[in-house]
Amino acid sequence: MVSLDGIDCGYGGARVLFGMGFEVMPGEVVTLMGRNGMGKTTTIRTLFGLLRPTAGRIVVRGRDLTGAAPHRIASAGLGYVPEGRQVFPRLTVEENLVATARGATQGGWTLDRVYAAFPRLKERRGNLGTHLSGGEQQMLAIGRALMTNPELLVLDEATEGLAPVIRGEIWGAIEALRREGLAILVVDKNLEALLRIADRHVVIAGGRVVWTGTTAQLAADRSEATRHLEV
Repeated sequence: MVSLDGIDCGYGGARVLFGMGFEVMPGEVVTLMGRNGMGKTTTIRTLFGLLRPTAGRIVVRGRDLTGAAPHRIASAGLGYVPEGRQVFPRLTVEENLVATARGATQGGWTLDRVYAAFPRLKERRGNLGTHLSGGEQQMLAIGRALMTNPELLVLDEATEGLAPVIRGEIWGAIEALRREGLAILVVDKNLEALLRIADRHVVIAGGRVVWTGTTAQLAADRSEATRHLEV
């Protein structure tokens, strides 16, 4: 589905990523883990064309899209749920959902289907983005990404700052998407939840991949991976 190979990238003269590389296969759930400041968000911003790499390749569904504009990345089948949610504050819930929607094929994501997945959004369909709680904004950000009918959904800090009950709802929604076969790349700090939903894990430190493996491998011996996660 997506492959990053040897990506170098950063901000101005400061390099953040050093040979970053991993892949996500169709229908697979992959986590991107690491301590704060290790390059997770930079990796995702680079994947979506918001930062231009100075070396390496980004291949999406067999197409080399290295350095492509964000709209080309999105149209290749990637949906983005950014850190901090970033819903449109002066648009209603429904306007947020339709603003970037792409036509759904049979069985694809429509307003009715998003409302069925997140009933709370249907209740607040006329509310402005600024009038939603943090959890509702995260549901809206996920629903907005799903309305682009992606083949890979990317969530940066999926449950950061949310109350436990809302985190449970978000993880439940992600598990449901996984069962439907949607490929997912997720950043979060909740290791137990990630172990429950993911197929593979990529751990980064200092802008480099320092460990990668399956959930079974991580569950069998956490010491090598988790030493790069602990503060």
